[in-house]
Amino acid sequence: MPKVLILRFSSIGDIVLTTPIIRCLKEQVKEIEIHFLTKQSFVPILDSNPFLTKVYGFQKNVSEVLSQLKDEGYDYIIDLHHNLRTKQVIWALKVPSKSFPKLNFKKWLLVQLKIDKMPFVHIVDRYFKATTHFNLVNDLKGLDFFIPEKDEVNANEILKNGSNAYIAVVIGAQHFTKRMPNHKIIELCKTLPLPVVLIGGKEDITNAQTIETALALKVYNACGKYNLFQSASLVKQSKVVITHDTGMMHIAAAFDKKIISIWGNTVPEFGMYPYAPEHPENSFIAELQNLSCRPCSKIGKTSCPKGHFKCMNDISIDSISEQVITYTS
Repeated sequence: MPKVLILRFSSIGDIVLTTPIIRCLKEQVKEIEIHFLTKQSFVPILDSNPFLTKVYGFQKNVSEVLSQLKDEGYDYIIDLHHNLRTKQVIWALKVPSKSFPKLNFKKWLLVQLKIDKMPFVHIVDRYFKATTHFNLVNDLKGLDFFIPEKDEVNANEILKNGSNAYIAVVIGAQHFTKRMPNHKIIELCKTLPLPVVLIGGKEDITNAQTIETALALKVYNACGKYNLFQSASLVKQSKVVITHDTGMMHIAAAFDKKIISIWGNTVPEFGMYPYAPEHPENSFIAELQNLSCRPCSKIGKTSCPKGHFKCMNDISIDSISEQVITYTS
């Protein structure tokens, strides 16, 4: 029985994007045993995945678990992070491995010189290039995200007007330049034809309260009230999901939701747009194209380097609301 270790240390969205590899390995390789190594804080995301045999986590350094990993006797390592720490694991375990093409130089060209040499290939398909040893075929079933039964939320019980149809608006993002300002979110929500559920963590509470106050009874503010899985349950039950380029965007894609993703300083060309191979029509990209300073980073920044933040301030609310009508009609 082959025993394989998959490496991906962060973050939520990137880990969700590895799930097609996990599923295809389990379904296409006879009697395979699949283990996963990630940061301890992300272990819960994988604990409910039925295709995994074991999940290892570390707090700060991979050295914390190297002795345990050595005892496992792996036959192969699939490196879906491809950095110095994954190399540390590979060197320590001394077993065959393969990494995916990270394309850092091409990303640098796009960010620094605005020269686009990025292939039109989603990162999921680049992940599959690390599995050539197993001759995997992408089943095109998309992403997986498993919600523990205890974390399923009854959305009908929390909406103020008793509606069973609503739009989930994910208001947070890891970096400032990946998030629309509050006034733009408020402007957008005022145009939406259905009640709105604001999705976010504890770090989004202050912004959510500002938005909620401006919109009164039109929204239910779920920010900071639910854990990741419970928030995912609310996303799963929504009619449409409006989200920034963030982990919840990929979770929504795992549920095959109709997604409107809003892009600021980052761009879909990096290959991290919603992965919907069965229903590409369910993904709508909202972005300000032909802006000379965009992208200014491959991940995000704490402020706009130019000071104007045009990539978000000038994004078309009309185009988003029109797409919502298309998705809800």
